[in-house]
Amino acid sequence: MNLPNKLTLARMALVPVFMLFAGLGQYNTPSFDKTWYLAAGIVFAAASFTDFLDGHLARKNHMVTDFGKFADPLADKLLTTVAFLYMMRDGLCSPVVLAVILAREFAVSGLRMVAAGARDGRVIAANIWGKVKTVLQMLTIIFYYFAAAFFGPTDGMAVGLITQALCWVVALVTAVSGIQYLWTNRQFINTAK
Repeated sequence: MNLPNKLTLARMALVPVFMLFAGLGQYNTPSFDKTWYLAAGIVFAAASFTDFLDGHLARKNHMVTDFGKFADPLADKLLTTVAFLYMMRDGLCSPVVLAVILAREFAVSGLRMVAAGARDGRVIAANIWGKVKTVLQMLTIIFYYFAAAFFGPTDGMAVGLITQALCWVVALVTAVSGIQYLWTNRQFINTAK
C-alpha cells in the first residue's frame, strides 16, 4: 500500500477520535467546555490536511490508484458527515443542509457503483466541483470548531449566525456539485440495467 493510501486510511482512523472530542463538547449548555471543541478542531484540521496531502503526493509521484479514487472521497464523506451531524446536534446546522449533503453523497456513491459495475468497469474520480464542495465543507467545520473553542456560546450569536450561513452556502455548493456530477456521468444512468 502506497503512502497516499495510508494517509487516506489515517483520515478514516481519525474520525472516531474526532467523534470522541466533538461528543464531549456541549455547545450552548452549562456543561460547555471549549477544550473539547479545540481538540475536535485540531483533529479535524489534521484529518483535512491529509486529504490535501494524499492527493498531492499521489499525483506528484504518479501513485494514483483505483483504491485511492474510491477511498479518498469515502474518507472525506465520513469525516465531514460526522462533523455536520455534531453541528446539527449543537443546533447550528439545519437538518435540511444535512439532508442535501447526504442526498448528494448517496447519489454520487450510487453512480460510482453503477460505473464500477458497467461493462468497462470504470472508476470515477472526484471532479473539481466535488473538490470545491469538500474544501468548503471542511473550512466551514474548521471555522465552527475553532470559533466555538475561542469564543464559545457567549459570543453574542456571531459564531452561530456565521456557521449557519456557511452551512447554507455548503448546501448550495453541494447541490450544484451533485447535479453537475450526475449530469457529466449520465451515460452510466442511461445504460444501467
